[in-house]
Amino acid sequence: MPSADIVFIAVKPYHCEELFAKMKPMVNSNQLIVSLVAGLKIETIQEQLGINKIVRTMPNLPAKVGKGITSVTESDEVSRVELLMVRNLLDTTGTSIHVSSENFIDKSTGISGSGPAYVFYFMQSMMEAARKMGFSENDSKVLVSHTFEGAVELFSQGNISPAKWMDKVASKGGTTQAALESMDDNNVNELIKEAAYAAFNRAVELGKE
Repeated sequence: MPSADIVFIAVKPYHCEELFAKMKPMVNSNQLIVSLVAGLKIETIQEQLGINKIVRTMPNLPAKVGKGITSVTESDEVSRVELLMVRNLLDTTGTSIHVSSENFIDKSTGISGSGPAYVFYFMQSMMEAARKMGFSENDSKVLVSHTFEGAVELFSQGNISPAKWMDKVASKGGTTQAALESMDDNNVNELIKEAAYAAFNRAVELGKE
């Protein structure tokens, strides 16, 4: 660690205090610290490690398969070249976006950081519905996974909003319209937004603990 140019920190927030106590004698002020820890403030890292050059990020789970999205922001002491170097490393796991402040890192936690779990939640519900209809476990998985994959590909390749895609799929008085109306009646749209804000608010709370 003492000879490293860049040090990545990727632990749960509650491990940081103990980790930093062990790290501090081994790091030096010329090093660049890249934090992947949810909620952990740049100022806290600077105070506990005595290092000013900090890049704070929020990655997500699809980085495991090269499809991740990572939000990035940095302390004033990080140069443009250093930031570019870090982003190039992060982009090997998918792609990255630069955000203007730590507040947007916390917001990214509510959207992309925790977001894969929201998708899995929706997938699980659809698979349960498929099994209840009589499909096998394997057929349920294939039906749901390919539906998500195809929908994401359609959205990614064009400039059409999700709302317009819904209009394309749903015909008046048809099956899709019945499903969408059921979701609207049950306030699913607002519940999803509330879930994203719950994750964002928790990220802010973690930064204060």
